[in-house]
Amino acid sequence: MSILFNLISDAITSRFKGYKSLNRITQRSNQKPAFAFNANDTNLNRVLNVGGNSKLIELPDFYQNWDHILLDIDPKGKPDIVCDARELTSLPPLQFDAIYCSHNLEHYYKHDVAKVLAGFLHVLKSDGFVHIRVPDIGELMRIVVQRNMDIDAFLYESPAGPITVHDVIYGYGVEVERSGNDFYAHKTGFTQRSLNSTLNKYGFPHVYSNCGNLEIQAFAFINKPNEFTSRLLNLPDS
Repeated sequence: MSILFNLISDAITSRFKGYKSLNRITQRSNQKPAFAFNANDTNLNRVLNVGGNSKLIELPDFYQNWDHILLDIDPKGKPDIVCDARELTSLPPLQFDAIYCSHNLEHYYKHDVAKVLAGFLHVLKSDGFVHIRVPDIGELMRIVVQRNMDIDAFLYESPAGPITVHDVIYGYGVEVERSGNDFYAHKTGFTQRSLNSTLNKYGFPHVYSNCGNLEIQAFAFINKPNEFTSRLLNLPDS
């Protein structure tokens, strides 16, 4: 997960209105996935947090009382599953009611996004959903043009320090330099339209998305969401 996730306002973390509904639409590792959970040991809804870094980073409120399974390629954050998100098809299928992927998808090259989404399809239950959050490059471009900003121009102040246009596009430069790991760099980007169409293309016909605070949030479904999920996420009537 990018440190930019912690620097962007959490104003849209909770349920929000005005979704756009569409119809029809970690470095590669030789390490085998390490499991620290039993798929049959709980009756709770189960959410797979892909690339979430640490369970100390809270999930949105509607995941309260869910079984939180953390997957990350980096074992330092003590994930339940150590795995490259491009290799999710190596996991048992149909295990999760939701997949939460916050500020992680942009860290893969465009051609690898298809592999990540194929893995989501593999591990997600048929009535489950994928919850994705990524930087909003469309909004960033509008701001840059309107303000006549340069790529290295200051964009906003964060608790970690100043954030530039370059940081939002390519990843937080301070973190990339400090870690020495280019996986923290952004390798692709999305507008609301491109994220929706990508999800459609790779197996999620029903997508609800919205934007705010330089962030796109999308809920994607294999099948039309059921009544429970629609209420949980405050989705509009389709």
